[in-house]
Amino acid sequence: MNVFFGLLEYIGVIYFIIRDILRYFVKFDFPVEYVPYYVVHLGYNALFIVVLTITFSGMVISLELAKEAVRYGVADMVGGGVAVAMAREFGPMLSAIVIIGRSGAAIAAELSTMNATDQIDALKTMGANISAYLVLPRLIALLISQPIITLVSIISGTAGGYFMANIYAGISYKVYTSSIERLLEPYDIFAGLIKSVVFAITIVVICSIEGIRSSKNSAGVGIATTKAVMYSIIMIFILNFVLSYLLFAK
Repeated sequence: MNVFFGLLEYIGVIYFIIRDILRYFVKFDFPVEYVPYYVVHLGYNALFIVVLTITFSGMVISLELAKEAVRYGVADMVGGGVAVAMAREFGPMLSAIVIIGRSGAAIAAELSTMNATDQIDALKTMGANISAYLVLPRLIALLISQPIITLVSIISGTAGGYFMANIYAGISYKVYTSSIERLLEPYDIFAGLIKSVVFAITIVVICSIEGIRSSKNSAGVGIATTKAVMYSIIMIFILNFVLSYLLFAK
């Protein structure tokens, strides 16, 4: 029973934060000057590790596809298979998971540290809305950077797939790219970008909630960061299934 009421409370907190975010965004009443800093801090600084992770993921996917494709004589399908997998699933989802571990954890740690040192209480005393002042600039920054990171991830993962397909199965660049042209549709990329937007909102909101609601001590920082990463990853997997069903089931 306590779990049920705790879940209801959490949903209520999410509702009020999103409500405040929308209200202050429409009024353009938030520190917009912080947005470029967070674009760099949360997005650009995570780009290298995201590209590295997704490139090797694309190589693994290509290796498995190429092995089976060569066995059944359909090696000319490998490029399209890798590109579709990266655009629909692995690009948006894996990049979001890496962003959680790098940028989501940073959000939770920063806000929980501010809470432990009474900076959030000071902002409330000064009349600042916490959602508008602390959450909204981070959300806008990740909404800008996450789709770009996802698009770069799709490209890097597909390129890594070609590298492995060429080495393992001797698939030429022309065969690989022609397969992509046949199988990959613009809608696949568009749907992947839609996922990235939903994931960005999820990451910022959950990590911000955990940071703001953390205990006011040093242990609270670690606990809040751990819970933020754990809850965000769980929600990403759930939302990825829901979005895949809605976007691709038909």
